[in-house]
This record gives sequence, structure tokens and C-alpha cells, in this order.
Amino acid sequence: MYRICDVAVVDPRDGSVTPHQDVHIDGGRIAGIGATSGPAGEAPDVDGRGRFVVPGYADMHAHPLNLGDPTPELRLMLAFGITGYRQMSGTPGLLRRRRRAADDDRTPRLLATPGPVLTPLNAGRPGTAAAEVRRQARDGADFVKAALITPEVYAAVQAEADRLSLPVAGHLPAGIDVRAASAAGFRSIEHLGPGLGVLAGCSCHEEQPAPGRGPIPAPPFRIPFAGRVADRMLQRLVVNPAQLTSSATLDATRDAIAGFDEGRARELAREFAANDTWNCPTLIRLRGQQLCDDPAFAADPDLRYVTAKERRTWAAAAAAFRRKFDERRRAVFAEQFALQLRLVRILDEEGAPLLAGTDAVGAAWVVAGASLHDEFDLLAEAGLSPLRILRAATSDPARFLHRERDAGTVEAGKEADLVLLDRDPTVSVAGLHAVGGVVRGGRYHDGATLTAWKEEAGRR
Repeated sequence: MYRICDVAVVDPRDGSVTPHQDVHIDGGRIAGIGATSGPAGEAPDVDGRGRFVVPGYADMHAHPLNLGDPTPELRLMLAFGITGYRQMSGTPGLLRRRRRAADDDRTPRLLATPGPVLTPLNAGRPGTAAAEVRRQARDGADFVKAALITPEVYAAVQAEADRLSLPVAGHLPAGIDVRAASAAGFRSIEHLGPGLGVLAGCSCHEEQPAPGRGPIPAPPFRIPFAGRVADRMLQRLVVNPAQLTSSATLDATRDAIAGFDEGRARELAREFAANDTWNCPTLIRLRGQQLCDDPAFAADPDLRYVTAKERRTWAAAAAAFRRKFDERRRAVFAEQFALQLRLVRILDEEGAPLLAGTDAVGAAWVVAGASLHDEFDLLAEAGLSPLRILRAATSDPARFLHRERDAGTVEAGKEADLVLLDRDPTVSVAGLHAVGGVVRGGRYHDGATLTAWKEEAGRR
């Protein structure tokens, strides 16, 4: 047992700050909290004077387990205060290993994972899709992730998932009405769609259906290892999917921007709130797609934490983006991103639930760990308050995952996954960046340890 002594405890639910508290840690849990009994003694007690303790951050859209050895990225995430994450792509092997794996207090906690992403290869028809949902439920998936499926397949997926009490999250199927998906129970929309997605539902041109991908060819039977094949395909696409944008889709995007109606946007946001439909905007991911050639990305000092091979891949993606899209077309992407920032503010103002996430690892210009802080800055640019941003990374993920008994606030009995900040996170978003120490599973990692992990990643 040890104490974090004389620290200010922040409650992300209401922004209250209780100063001069001792937080007692024992066996991976918070054993108690009370008025400070005096300054920190010798180690393992931690000096909390002038510091603020908040729940550990959660990256609610990440892919570190796609890597052969995810340890460097996971350590990097923890070094930036991320104590938990939602893995957004899985495999049967991952689900099996997850059941056997011991918790590692030097990496973030795996909060949830699906099985293989649903695509035409493993979910091309309603019957095969429903069977895949049943298979993933048996394997222990926490949710199913939709991607590249038709509205008809989605209907079968949602029905079977509802029967099994398994949430559906991911990408809105092309051609589906976002309101219908929300009403049907789509649990979390990633990347605001992606594509036109949510934006189409805010346009007075909504009666003109957004262009889909056309009929998606599907095999008449399930292909063995289809999920693994689909994952490899998606990993190649993930660097920058905007590169695949057609002229027709760009024209539709321009129309949706021109027809944006704030009243419709607010109405949609209220429907999300009523239906408990969450959004994980991943603004840093969208910026990396839609403004891929912005020179600021290549100059980002956090790129030192990324391998040279990955830096070359991202630079090549930026060059390809500039070659394919002329200045006029790139301007459409820039307008789309600006409107998405505005849309996120509207979602927040109307009470639609939001999650902080990044789409690390593999996405262009999205650095594991550091990118969550980029996301904080973009959410602030969109108009969210520091407290609202803190909530989207702490108490709201706990609520979304139904883990309020174990996480989301600094209270006795809850998991000791905590971040010590050197500045007040309720005053400025800069406070969220001031990570001075991390507690993971009850084990305290000081600033020197966090810096060492960052430097270790930079030496690859």
C-alpha cells in the first residue's frame, strides 16, 4: 500500500476539484481517499503537492494489437497517460489470447475488442453475416464492428447482435440513413461516418442519397480465414482512405457542405442523445486524411516516436494525396474538415454522447499516445470545454462500456488507473497534456519512467 499525498482530486463528471487529499492505493485498487495526513514520506509514497489526479485516459478507437509486437506502442500510449483502450479490430486468436493473458501494469488495459471486422468476405450476405455475429459472440467478442457492409447485411447484423446483447459499432453502411441506424441501435459511429456519414444527415440535400460503393461483391459461402484476409486488406487501406475518394463522392461532399443545415444537425444530435448513439469523431484521424499534405504533419516533433519505415509510408501517402487531388479538390476536403469541427460542437451542445479516440496505429500522421493529445486540441478547437474533453476520455468511456463501478472517477474501490497532472485540467486543455505520472493497475510510473519509454520508442 502507498499514498499519493496532498493531491487535488478532480471529478470529471462535474468538474469539482477537492484539494489536499491523500489517495491510498492497495492491490490495484483505490483503497480510500481522505484529507491529507501530512507530506509524503519515503517511497513508495508519491508527492502530490501542486498536482491534480484524474482517472486514466482511454483511447476509444485504437489498433495497437494489429502489430506483431505491440509493446512499444502500448508503452508509448501509457507514457502519454492512456491507461485503457478500445481495440477496434480483432481476430479469433486475439480473443483466445485475451482470455488467457495476465494483466500487465506497464501497458494500458484492453477495455474491449471485437472479432474480425465485418466485410463482404465474412459478412457478405445476411445469413453469413448473422452466422459471423454468432461466432464472434461465442468467441467472447465485446462488440461487432461493421465496415463495408450493405444496408441489408447491416439489418441482419443488428438483429442478431440485439438477440445476443452484443453492441454494433463502426462504420455506417454506405447508403443507409444515419437516423435509421441510430434508431435501430447502432451503438457508436466512428469517424463521423466515415465519409459523408453523419454529415449527410445534416444536409438539406439529404433526400439525394449519398453515393455508395455500388454493389459489394460477396462470395456465396463463407471463406475460411476471411476475417484475417479482410484485416490485411483494411490495413493497406488504413494509411489514408481519402486517397480512394472518387470525383462523384467529392461532388456529393461539396453538395452536402453547401446544403448543411444547422437546424437539421441539431435535430440529429438530439436523436443521437435520445437513442444513446455515441460518436467517436477521431478528429486527428480525419485531419490526417483530409489534410494529409499539410506540412505541419511532417514537422511534428512527435514523429520521433514512429519508426523510419512508417514515416516514409506517411510521407508517401501525403505525396500521393497531392498528386491525385488538385487545389480545388483539396479545398473540398478542407471545407469538410472545418464543417466536421462545427458538427462536433453541435453534437456536444445538444447532449449527444462523445468519446475521445484516435485510430492509432497505422493511420497516417497518427502517433500512438501523442495523438490522443492532438485529439484533445482538436476537440478544443471545435469548441468543447476542457472539462468536456476530460470527460470524453475518462468518465464517459466508463459509462459507454458499463464500467462505472470500476472506472471513470477517482473513488474508493475503483481500479487504480490514474493520471497525475502538473496543471489543472479543468482550466485549460493544456492541463490535460501536463502528464507528470501514471498509475496503472496500482503501480506508479513516475515522469522519468514515462520519458524513458518515449525515448525507447524513438530509438527504433
